[in-house]
Amino acid sequence: MGYILIQTDFGGTSGAMTGVCRIVDPTLQIFELTHMVPKFDVCAAGKNLVETIPCWPSGTVFVSVVDPGVGTARRACAALTESGHIIVTPDNGILDVVRKQIAIREVREIDQNINRYKGNIWSAKSEIFHGRDVFAYCGARLASGTISFEETGPEYPVSEIVKDTE
Repeated sequence: MGYILIQTDFGGTSGAMTGVCRIVDPTLQIFELTHMVPKFDVCAAGKNLVETIPCWPSGTVFVSVVDPGVGTARRACAALTESGHIIVTPDNGILDVVRKQIAIREVREIDQNINRYKGNIWSAKSEIFHGRDVFAYCGARLASGTISFEETGPEYPVSEIVKDTE
């Protein structure tokens, strides 16, 4: 049984993100970590993950969508920690905050040709489309075992993750 925790700066709930996770696998155990991360505060998002990851079993997937660079060329990625946890997030500094406390073994860019939800005709009209269609969908596929970590997309060096500004 897969666990997935969702964290955003949306300020409300993630009903659409949770719904996409349920479409992937209705048996997933989905938890709302928080939706009250200060807007675009990647350092706060990273710190939340650092405090929470050790409290969950290996294999748990964390989806963190706090993204001041939405719509830019930043990578959508998944990171595998040494402890076996997976973080699905924009590569925008969040992973660097985590890396300083929790070792990251591997990072992969999400192949959106394969790991992107295509069932929503309103995708481009939503403010949370990447959170729902890329991050929640890919996270749910990982948590459910539908794809392996290697099937997320191409690997890139951990040394290339975006550095945080703190």
